[in-house]
Amino acid sequence: MRLILYLLANFSIVAVLSVSMRVLGVDTWLANQGMPLQLNGLLIMALAIGFGGSLISLAMSKSMAIRGMGVRVIDKPANNTEKWLLDTVRKQAERAGIDMPDVGVFQAEQPNAFATGMRRNASLVAVSTGLMRVMDTAEVEAVLAHEVSHVANGDMVTMALLQGVLNTFVVFFSRVIGMLVDRVVFRTERGVGMGYFVASIVAELVLGIVAAIIAAWFSRRREFRADEGGAELAGRQNMIGALQALQRDRPEDLPGQLAAFGISGAAGGGLRALLRSHPPLDVRIAALEAPAR
Repeated sequence: MRLILYLLANFSIVAVLSVSMRVLGVDTWLANQGMPLQLNGLLIMALAIGFGGSLISLAMSKSMAIRGMGVRVIDKPANNTEKWLLDTVRKQAERAGIDMPDVGVFQAEQPNAFATGMRRNASLVAVSTGLMRVMDTAEVEAVLAHEVSHVANGDMVTMALLQGVLNTFVVFFSRVIGMLVDRVVFRTERGVGMGYFVASIVAELVLGIVAAIIAAWFSRRREFRADEGGAELAGRQNMIGALQALQRDRPEDLPGQLAAFGISGAAGGGLRALLRSHPPLDVRIAALEAPAR
């Protein structure tokens, strides 16, 4: 859930910054300065756009999640269930060595949960009403532990830094490719021509897909670590039981940036498999069962 929302927000911001550079003539100005200065300036611009988009997305992640998912943050518990949620997350946060996250509930028939936030000590953990309905107490506790582990591991910050690096490469090399096409194919001798703009936009789209595949691969690797953290905080069998419950009643994808930080993600083959934010549930269950054998 966290990854898709994060990636969409990140790429949207990067796209806006990138287009703005073109509209404002920064690309053209750099191209008119000569190759050495151009590459240095291009790298600085790529860093600004790449990390700017990633850090803005990270800073907005918590408020975007609350608005986008309709999360009701529990300030004062209205019933025993909400009190139990607060008490459980508080105990897990203490064991994980982080400050108490905000805890919220969002309306959704499918079982799901996510954690997000710019910092480990200013995070949000939210569960769906569907998850509370279909899982027993031990399974919900394991899901909460999984999300608290994401927070304790600093996954949102790590993803933001990785995405910043990937964005920088995408912006930098798409413009280098655009310039090469413009000079070699379209024979533009000074400044930049239409070939530069067309080729750089196409290259940016293609390289953006490659970057998304790399980010998704990292997200899948990080999911195993969160499962292990959930097993330590809530018990290995409870964590396995929670994943098995998700197999019985598969959650829908969470939107955008939140996809990577949900408890589970979409299935699929081909390109969709490369863009999955989560490993298959049976693989995750097998990884948790392996140490007990």
